[in-house]
Amino acid sequence: MRQILIIDDDRNHLKVLKGILERRGFDIIMAFDVDSALPIIEQNDLALVITDLKMPGKTGMDLLVLSRRRKPAVPVIMITGHGEIETAVTAMKSGAYDYITKPVDEHEFMNVVQKAFAESEKNKELVSSYFDMESRFLPDIIGTAPAMEQIQQTVRKIASTSSTVLITGETGVGKELVAKAIHSTSDRRDQSFVKVNCAAIPETLAESELFGYERGAFTGAVTSKPGRFELAHQGTIFLDEIGDMPLSLQSRLLSVLQDKTIERVGGVKTIKVDVRIIAATNKDLQADVQAGKFRADLFYRLNVVPIHIPPLRERKDDIIPLLGSFLKKFAARHGKPAKQVGPETTAALLRHDWPGNIRELENTVERLVLMSDCDVIGPELLPPEIRSSPASETPITFKEKLDDILCSSEKQMIVDALNKTNQNRTRAAELLGISRRTLQNKIKEYGL
Repeated sequence: MRQILIIDDDRNHLKVLKGILERRGFDIIMAFDVDSALPIIEQNDLALVITDLKMPGKTGMDLLVLSRRRKPAVPVIMITGHGEIETAVTAMKSGAYDYITKPVDEHEFMNVVQKAFAESEKNKELVSSYFDMESRFLPDIIGTAPAMEQIQQTVRKIASTSSTVLITGETGVGKELVAKAIHSTSDRRDQSFVKVNCAAIPETLAESELFGYERGAFTGAVTSKPGRFELAHQGTIFLDEIGDMPLSLQSRLLSVLQDKTIERVGGVKTIKVDVRIIAATNKDLQADVQAGKFRADLFYRLNVVPIHIPPLRERKDDIIPLLGSFLKKFAARHGKPAKQVGPETTAALLRHDWPGNIRELENTVERLVLMSDCDVIGPELLPPEIRSSPASETPITFKEKLDDILCSSEKQMIVDALNKTNQNRTRAAELLGISRRTLQNKIKEYGL
């Protein structure tokens, strides 16, 4: 993309720069002030931003700060008068790529632009590579326990398909996060992700909520309204607490799964829907099938790809990485300085069985961040039920637990780097930022 945004309140100067760049094959967008430039920066895939430093209202420095927040990979070039060079240098310290003084020398101007353009292309390549690597780790699914690694592998395998998924697990284990990870790594990621809590919709309203209704279908239906399935067309619908769906609606849902069509309440028109269905429940649906509370044919239609998320008490290795993630999240959210958790606090967190699972841990960490006035959080701030959790019969030290987790993470990073480079050890070492000899030693150490 050779698209450049130029911001200048001097329209004649703007036209001159536009002409210079268009002769070199660049596509130019012009703006006359910072306020009109910001939407352009957000909505376009720009290679560069070139801005005058001194303008009425918001200045080029203001634009630099805002642009760096929105599109940090896009270089910003400042144009300034001779009397503003000190300010331009300050702008470079704040992240500007370079500055050019007025009157603009065409040769100097193009030299800076070409260098900045090359930098922009390099940045985009690095960002693309970064997100490609990030997508392999599925950051929304935090955990190094074998069960969570298996879930990540399953998500990667099925993401590009339209197969129906049934996610099971206790309340608070992260079923919605897994559903969102499937959607965000699929070909439908740019389309809607529609969540429906089947337990929260009254039975009398459930049909119209899911499938919509036509005008006059019932008292109060003064207009037609699309249902959740129509809103999720070409995207994903997440049916949470599917075990609480009324039996009367289960046959309708089965029809959608079989025919990919719906009919609005009070309507006669058949509407085609292209929707991926992900369902979740904390119930034992097979037991409900035996008890006649859930349709067997619907269960087997939903259970194409089963994903079971174990409770946190069965994967305590994941407490440390989850703890680190939540500490950063809530410190940033509440404007608090970065916090650490002391060894005694960590030991208590590892002893606790977490009946509320990840949701309970998350709420606990938020409370700790809010209540602590120290950089290191002590055990006195923990709720009594966590502070008094009994020690295990074979206690494991914090260092031992942390070492195990770090080794597991390092091993997974090496596996992913080797897969990304088609087992080329030299390239994998470069990707990991280590020497080839170190990589060979690690491969031997982990039995890879």
